[in-house]
Amino acid sequence: MKRPFRKPAITHAEQVELLQQRGMLIDNIAEAEFYLRHLNYYRLGAYWLPFEADHATHQFKVGTSFDDVLNLYIFDRELRLLVLDAIERIEVSARSQWAYHLAHLHGPHSHLDPNLACNRKHWQSNFDKLSDEIKRSDETFISHMLATYNEPLPPTWAVCEVMSLGLLSRWYNALKPMPTRRAIASAYDLDEAVLQSWLHHLSLVRNLCAHHSRLWNRDFSIIPAIPRNKPSHLIAEFLTGSRKIYNTCLIIMHCMDVIAPGHHWRQRFKSLLALHKAPVTMMGFPADWETRSPWQQVQP
Repeated sequence: MKRPFRKPAITHAEQVELLQQRGMLIDNIAEAEFYLRHLNYYRLGAYWLPFEADHATHQFKVGTSFDDVLNLYIFDRELRLLVLDAIERIEVSARSQWAYHLAHLHGPHSHLDPNLACNRKHWQSNFDKLSDEIKRSDETFISHMLATYNEPLPPTWAVCEVMSLGLLSRWYNALKPMPTRRAIASAYDLDEAVLQSWLHHLSLVRNLCAHHSRLWNRDFSIIPAIPRNKPSHLIAEFLTGSRKIYNTCLIIMHCMDVIAPGHHWRQRFKSLLALHKAPVTMMGFPADWETRSPWQQVQP
């Protein structure tokens, strides 16, 4: 049976005292209060959870310090920024592939044709969302096209620039012609169903990063499909059934190898782990991850 919430709000100084009572070592009281003031006790709680010896009493393991918790928080923040940087490049590339192949195979305004959709209801929903994005856009090129041409929506290569990754994922998911789906997926050496799944997953990860949500030890609600045919070098590398970020990293590295040869994302990620001594087991990493081929630098 649910009970009323009766916990009172406590001051930042009281928050520090509570952490100390539970066994956390805090060398600099003023600094701890500063971070609690700007980061929120409840938010930081997700990062000291792994340091608890007993979750029922919230007592910390011997030797746990506030600096340990802050280091983990900073690592997760920098991880989000690094992942978001890669997904931004992947998103721009996927938009380009969608627009190019749709325009060349079906015409510049093929996104207006419901016959190219698997489901008319889904096509209408996507069309409505895209129309709303066009109306809200303050991009000069959108205003120019709407003022110059008599058309329901601008051509694919224009509208793709105001699409979110989530909306792009839905458009690709609803696309019916298999040759077109395969043409888009082939740019990344993927089967069309795998690309569909990866776009869906990355849109979730992107939103988590953009909204400053915890990433490092999260169990994702949408997990990406594991390739069965291609790319051949990755088939055995994915961890079956994992909901952690390890498989996401494999996706990012593969896509970055395709769209940005010579990139440094792989090394930047490894350096970030080393700098913060991040607990990779809670990220779903296998014990031998560093020796596996995806983590070796690819030559441009």
